[in-house]
Amino acid sequence: MTESMHVPASPGQYALSPIVAGVWRLADWTWSAAERLTWMEGCLDLGVTSFDHADIYGGYRVEELFGEALALSPSVRQRMQLVSKCGIRLRHPARPAHRIKHYDSSALHIIASAEESLRLLGTDYLDVLLLHRPDPLMDADEVARAFDELRTSGKVRYFGVSNFTPAQFDLLQSRTPLVTNQIELHPLHRTPLTDGTLDHCQRRRIRPMIWSPLAGGKLFTSEDVAARRVRGMLQQIATGHGVSAATIAFAWLLRHPSRPIPVAGSGRLEAMREAVAALTVRLDAQEWTEIYTAGMGMDVA
Repeated sequence: MTESMHVPASPGQYALSPIVAGVWRLADWTWSAAERLTWMEGCLDLGVTSFDHADIYGGYRVEELFGEALALSPSVRQRMQLVSKCGIRLRHPARPAHRIKHYDSSALHIIASAEESLRLLGTDYLDVLLLHRPDPLMDADEVARAFDELRTSGKVRYFGVSNFTPAQFDLLQSRTPLVTNQIELHPLHRTPLTDGTLDHCQRRRIRPMIWSPLAGGKLFTSEDVAARRVRGMLQQIATGHGVSAATIAFAWLLRHPSRPIPVAGSGRLEAMREAVAALTVRLDAQEWTEIYTAGMGMDVA
């Protein structure tokens, strides 16, 4: 991958690949460690060098599965960036002390979660650590202390958040540097385009990461009326560009001036190729709006 294909958030420093590989479903793919490594290397060969984790993925198992594969070829770590998240405590057999699903942004939990992620992944550092969800009890000063400790110790290089409102982002940003806000965005979930979230990203020059860019597959599997409208429009525009409808769905995201970084969560390398292909497709304003209004079911005002 050339330098120009990476996505810098601060000059010469933090960078992710323009398409990130999401590993949320890695445990569901029931692969051997060798098969996991083959997929990882296939992503790297496509220029997808960043991998998006969370401590809770796969019932607290995905980081360990990824780490087992990475241990088969430790040098691969030098070719990738690892992103993980913390701050959600699930009710799960692996965590019997959790009486209820809740959030925990305490310094103790953030540091312990980061260190556990490092152990399971078999790495000395995370490139980025995100708070997974806004915590109503978040003490911004305490979070900043935890981030500073992890940064100073070299265990985490950069920090961000996920699913934060602009006000929540600014609160934490006022205490400690943040590099991204990972949010949901696709033609069936357009709220960040109108609620100030992406305006805020532009104002702060923060490039958002995008989870569920294909609506968890619903763009191509749901029989909901809106999904069918969007699917038809994606296919129509795809035909004109000579690419797949999935590629156009990613191109729709990439067209936004906040310069989003989509997280593609597929075990099929062909699906990853379709996502990467969007980097060479630029939709014009009319094509972009046709997809937007297909999701809305009406013209813009």
